[in-house]
Amino acid sequence: MDKFHSSKSVRKNMAEHGLKFQKSLGQNFLTDASVLSQIVAAADLDKDSCVLEIGPGAGALTRELAHVAGKVVSVEIDKNLIPLLTENTAEFSNVTIINEDILRVDLEKLFSEQFGGKAVKVVANLPYYITTPIIMKLLEEKPGIESIVIMIQKEVAERLLAEAGSKAYGAVTVSVNYYAKPSAVCLVPPEAFVPPPKVWSEVLKLDVLDDAPVQLKDETHFFNLVKAAFGQRRKTFLNSASNFPALGASKEDIRKVLLSLGFPETIRGESFSISDFAAISNALLEQN
Repeated sequence: MDKFHSSKSVRKNMAEHGLKFQKSLGQNFLTDASVLSQIVAAADLDKDSCVLEIGPGAGALTRELAHVAGKVVSVEIDKNLIPLLTENTAEFSNVTIINEDILRVDLEKLFSEQFGGKAVKVVANLPYYITTPIIMKLLEEKPGIESIVIMIQKEVAERLLAEAGSKAYGAVTVSVNYYAKPSAVCLVPPEAFVPPPKVWSEVLKLDVLDDAPVQLKDETHFFNLVKAAFGQRRKTFLNSASNFPALGASKEDIRKVLLSLGFPETIRGESFSISDFAAISNALLEQN
């Protein structure tokens, strides 16, 4: 077992460089060799693959990716980790390390400079406190992203995989499924990390869609409708949406559209599929 695959070895490696795990940055380094292998397998890489890795930590996953991919660009926010990460990946000529906050990175520029416009596969062990913003940035900007394999908190994974009508189903479910098709890869227990988090994790793969799954008259209106639907979950969709000015529709307008599409006016937002939201949004725009 090498220094990347045991809690004791990783802690020793960190200590030798005078480093401590930064709780504020959500640093939990994956050490389980089996999970690392499953992540790499899910990414479906070969020597032509271009990989953007987010949150490389000490480099355990980076090394696994470098063995099979053509090029790996790892973005790490913690500048104190850069010397350690550089040392741990020094044997690989196809690894580039960038000290940046991924939320502030111009992805289109980065992809152009590092990958020359080729399709990119993202692999990330995301800090739990900023999981959703990072996922949405990748999906909304998606400058050539083909797929995303992510390690996230199990609870968040359940939301992304949720079916309409379930308790976990929400605005983020609709948003992610508008841009990509998520699928489960594996569950990961706390002991697979150092230090171990307090919750279970899950690896998901998001296959980015070339085309949206629904036809929309106005994408902004569609997402406003989704926000309205889940903004006040205890209320009916009719009441929540009629109190959302950005929709530009009166309560009577919304009621008419619901009834015309065969929905009862007492229905709640979590009951709607993506297709339902699209139909309502388009009908409201046509009516107005």
